[in-house]
Amino acid sequence: MILTGPAIAAAIAAGDIVIDPFDPERLSENAYDWRLGPTLRVCATDLDAAVPTPFTEVTIPETGYVLEPGILYLGVTLEHTASDRYAQMLNGDRITGNLGIWVHVSAPLGHVGHAIRWTLEIRVVRPVRIYPGMTFGKLIFLRTYGPAVSYQQLGRKYTSTDGIDISRLHEEFQEDTP
Repeated sequence: MILTGPAIAAAIAAGDIVIDPFDPERLSENAYDWRLGPTLRVCATDLDAAVPTPFTEVTIPETGYVLEPGILYLGVTLEHTASDRYAQMLNGDRITGNLGIWVHVSAPLGHVGHAIRWTLEIRVVRPVRIYPGMTFGKLIFLRTYGPAVSYQQLGRKYTSTDGIDISRLHEEFQEDTP
């Protein structure tokens, strides 16, 4: 079941949800409008799942940064989010989609216990200028059913990051090497 804006606000007040920084004006009927953080990792070369992703890190200037088609950009949310009670789902939305920006298509679920800034996969169909702190999508919170197991307690690969994280799939290839 999805939480409404007032239910999200109540859960924040009760300490069951953390959004930092939090702005109550960014709450909508069923979501929180999240913003783009100030940094991008730019991946402009061929990628190989068995090796770490090469990237160049860029700070998005206040005057904006033009994203180009054919390049993978990894970004980060401005907000750090957490909840030991609710699952989270991060999505782009109409405002970015109408600009031809595809954001966070492959991994929108934040499990119970997810407590990090979100790494974003960003691709564009046409050149488009983006800005740090701009609204980039919607975050929803979902009630879970059944016994909750915290993502943090399971020690998953992506529990220790608070910034942009590259794919760690290459670690599985290293584990398989004798």
